[in-house]
Amino acid sequence: MIAYLTIGLLGLLCLSIPVGIVLFLLGFGIDVFFSPFPLSRGLGNLVWSTSNNATLIAIPFFVLLGEILVRSGLATRTYAALDRWVSWLPGGLVHANIATATMFSATSGSSVATAATVATVAMPQAEKLGYDPKLFSGAIAAGGTLGIMIPPSINLIVYGFLTQTSIPRLFLAGLVPGVALALAFIAVTVLICAVRPGLGGQRRVFPLTEMLRALLDLIPIILLFTVIIGTIYKGWATPTEAAAVGVAGALAIAAMFSGISLSMLAEAVRGTVKITSMIMLVVIGASFLNFTLASAGIGRELQAFLNGLGLSPLGFILVLVVIYIVLGFFIETLSLMVVTIPIVVPLVIEQGYDPIWFGILMIVLIEMALITPPVGLNLYVVQGARGKGRMSEVMLGTLPYIAAMLAMIAALIAFPQIALWLPSAVNG
Repeated sequence: MIAYLTIGLLGLLCLSIPVGIVLFLLGFGIDVFFSPFPLSRGLGNLVWSTSNNATLIAIPFFVLLGEILVRSGLATRTYAALDRWVSWLPGGLVHANIATATMFSATSGSSVATAATVATVAMPQAEKLGYDPKLFSGAIAAGGTLGIMIPPSINLIVYGFLTQTSIPRLFLAGLVPGVALALAFIAVTVLICAVRPGLGGQRRVFPLTEMLRALLDLIPIILLFTVIIGTIYKGWATPTEAAAVGVAGALAIAAMFSGISLSMLAEAVRGTVKITSMIMLVVIGASFLNFTLASAGIGRELQAFLNGLGLSPLGFILVLVVIYIVLGFFIETLSLMVVTIPIVVPLVIEQGYDPIWFGILMIVLIEMALITPPVGLNLYVVQGARGKGRMSEVMLGTLPYIAAMLAMIAALIAFPQIALWLPSAVNG
């Protein structure tokens, strides 16, 4: 059954059928061909119970928050401010790409939105200042992946919802690896440009007074992140309520910088509806597919297969890492998460691993899938913003950053406290 499911999934995706619809079609196929019971009769109740969950309300709020910040012009101000602080490093403006992506990851919750924001602002600078297009665009695509690691993360909300794991603890667990990964991207860029200075363009040093003035443009986004995360960990608000507070704060920031208008709000709401509808279709479709998989015994079949391999807990995790890397080449990231989580996470817990830790490990693997062809969404977003050149240039540019992600995966497996230390410290 696993082979039929994999072939069916890849075949339907190759036909360019929307991912959410593919998940429903696979669920109906399992119902018809592999289940003795009419599982589709429970579809209405399943759709309602999945969508009628207060936790998921945080998703449209965080999407709207990112839309407001992007469309109000704050991205341009943030990019210019960070340019003044990091362009002295070998690599110059490439570091501003990574730093801006990190800042926006702390508010948008979406990797694709983060990559699109930074690409739109940064790409006009690449050719004008003589940067290597491969490294410049690769840094944007890789930096954008931080949107699903650094809290607030939509993918971590979905993971917490599907595994009934504490979302505030997941947010805490993602903070240290997210910042560490951003620093690793900067270190990789410095190393490359120290060896090949021509790839990084001209290093620029700004007067201290200008650098200090630029900090004023960073204060709003730092304050917004502090309010969102602070209200969650002080116990003053749930993640959903904190997301609503974040939207109000984003509106206030947009008004402060004269970036708010009826047309901007209309575009932000339209963008939010589109993105949220896509996410919810995938989540509901995956819930139906997981229901049919469980009813047809696919979980027991997979568990028996893995147990038959006689793997140690470490060997089990390494096999899962390889499986996720391979599947990430072909399956859209959110779909990959929601399809595999109900099957894989119980097996991971059975092996003695912490579900919080595994959630962060999975997010790093999902981040890799965002920048690996042929389905890496961030590659297409950045190439679309470039408007010229070959897609292969963006792919080649991400290779050093994929190596950094592999190093982070190894570090998380060797030292789980990278993810677990902060949640334990805060709760302690």
